[in-house]
Amino acid sequence: MKKLLLIFLLYFTFYDVFGQQEATTTSGKKVWLWENGTWTYVDSLQTWNPKIAKIAQLELPKMMPKDVVIRHSGFSLSYNETHEQANWVAYELTKEKTVKLYNRTDKFIEDPKVKTGTAQSKDYTSSGYDRGHLAPAADMGWSATAMAESFYYSNMSPQNPGFNRGIWKKLEELVRTWAVENEALYIATGPVLNGSLPSIGVNKVSVPKYYYKVILDYNMPDIKGIGFILENKSSTQPLQYYAVSIDSVEKFTGIDFFFALPNEQEEVIEKTLCLPCWLWDTTTSTNEKSTIKQEQLLEQNESNETEVKISTAVQCSGITKAGERCKRNTTNANGRCYQH
Repeated sequence: MKKLLLIFLLYFTFYDVFGQQEATTTSGKKVWLWENGTWTYVDSLQTWNPKIAKIAQLELPKMMPKDVVIRHSGFSLSYNETHEQANWVAYELTKEKTVKLYNRTDKFIEDPKVKTGTAQSKDYTSSGYDRGHLAPAADMGWSATAMAESFYYSNMSPQNPGFNRGIWKKLEELVRTWAVENEALYIATGPVLNGSLPSIGVNKVSVPKYYYKVILDYNMPDIKGIGFILENKSSTQPLQYYAVSIDSVEKFTGIDFFFALPNEQEEVIEKTLCLPCWLWDTTTSTNEKSTIKQEQLLEQNESNETEVKISTAVQCSGITKAGERCKRNTTNANGRCYQH
């Protein structure tokens, strides 16, 4: 057993950014491998049956004493005058809001609600950085007003072109897919503004080294959360590589996300990173789908030669009482979750 735990620990030392993985022993028992090197039987987690609470503005992080919250029709933000950009931008994205009704305006303007003034076009001109959206314009296509407001400079941050048009865009697209699959998501996103940062333009707009995004699915039957921390540069890594627990993002940024949740729920959701709970396969073309390769962990225990390997989860093929396909993920060979 000690050797098995050591194997788990070494595995997560190498794959620390993956957080939590589901594994299956040769005896058929499923376990979660946690990011701190420990493990827990999956059955022990299935007893958690939280009740949904009606919480207004659940997407908003906890305010700091000097925070001034700016509210727009599609999102809210906390503006950081020192760095001339938002500490965070937060909003709820529903399945209905992913339907595009209005095109991009591409009209970048100052945010009239930020009394101290925001960055301007001249700050970005010839800087080599994109005006990177925090709340994506594509998430605001449900409203002409929301679309126009998404081009406020309070919603912009200097992003490396390869990052903005590459891995960051892929994450935004994946989140929209998740919003459709899960009916609604609460999202908070922004730059990491800790430490001394380089700047651009006459207004000294800070250039972040990292960006984050935290996502909460607060819908039955599978309440869950996930976070991402990405460096402001091009990347060819799969998005799972950057997935972390929400707790990890809180420690990295100093921001308390989803604080309005009941304490017990917040503790469980934010410490748990369940990669198989989210669908990662999205259509990349009409003829093929992107696939994510998962590493296999194969070791033997000294006493019982237990074999452990990483499982690939799929959406349950069972049908709910309402006549809809079950939204749970499962690693069972029969394609059905524990309830079906």
